[in-house]
Amino acid sequence: MLKKDLMPKVKAYLDAKPEERNLEEGALMVLQLTNNRIMYQNFMRRPKQYASRIEYELRKKYQFYLQQVTHEEVKEMSAQVEHIVEEHHITSENEEFKKGKRVDHDALPVEIQALYAENLSIMQQMRRLHTQLQLLSVENSTCPDSERYPFLKELIALDKRYHANWEQYDHFKVGAPLPEATAEHVEEHPADNTPKKADEAPADETPKQEPTPATETEEKPADATPVKKAAKNPATKKATSKKTKK
Repeated sequence: MLKKDLMPKVKAYLDAKPEERNLEEGALMVLQLTNNRIMYQNFMRRPKQYASRIEYELRKKYQFYLQQVTHEEVKEMSAQVEHIVEEHHITSENEEFKKGKRVDHDALPVEIQALYAENLSIMQQMRRLHTQLQLLSVENSTCPDSERYPFLKELIALDKRYHANWEQYDHFKVGAPLPEATAEHVEEHPADNTPKKADEAPADETPKQEPTPATETEEKPADATPVKKAAKNPATKKATSKKTKK
């Protein structure tokens, strides 16, 4: 059985650059993991010559250790996924999801409404992942744990987000401020609000700028008109004076 407490040191040795490794320490770890004293003595006689062999032996043991850890982890995750499948009825259409929509859904902020829509998408993703897991046959797969692990991990992560969304959606009170998590999500996407403000700014400025030149143009002929009328006044006075003389 592998000595799990030794694995952190093995990993540190393998992660180090070859020129920085302590070969004698590596040889000792091989002895501790294999109990092969003859091999250990050969390594210690000419450690530099056996440097690649020391690395090979340690890497082989470390990979085997990772497989064991992954196998145990996959067993626990598989049991957790089975519970998720039963809880959400993933294998069939879940009518309970539709019933979960609030009566006042349309009165909720857009960010809260989006949680309901996101959960519908999450449910579809979980169904897809569960189908892919079912297609992975343990008997026909050469490395079932490594193949199943990413699907199990993603499905469990989706379930956590699914529950968090429902919790926030169900308990939000209309008129209350958005929860911090939702507010942070909005702040992370400021581009959603930026175009609206950019479009509104010129709309306000344009009407203010256009009337100004138009008003000035209209005022100039208005100023010139009285001048023309004033030029006709002397002629009118002359005509009047002639009539008076007659």
